[in-house]
Amino acid sequence: MMTGVPLSWYLILSVVLFSLGVAGFLFRRNIITIFMSIELMLNAVNLSFVSFSYELKSVNGHLYTLFVMVVAAAEAAVGLAIILTVFKNRGTLNVDELNSLKN
Repeated sequence: MMTGVPLSWYLILSVVLFSLGVAGFLFRRNIITIFMSIELMLNAVNLSFVSFSYELKSVNGHLYTLFVMVVAAAEAAVGLAIILTVFKNRGTLNVDELNSLKN
């Protein structure tokens, strides 16, 4: 008899992905890498929402995931525009070299 993948495996994968996102956010200095780390954390949360939704036989997790994906798409559009503007004006994407309070 075939059984599905246990919920705990999905949650462990979600924790690993979220942890990688946090590590990338904290330890990397490139704006693009930080931006991708935030997206990785959002996708880890989406995996948890869908896993619990499937386990509890509810649609709420899928709806939350759809909402998070819409917010992530808007964030990607605005974030990439900001990143391109920063690179055009400053010539670097290194966070340590950027200081918005100076010219």
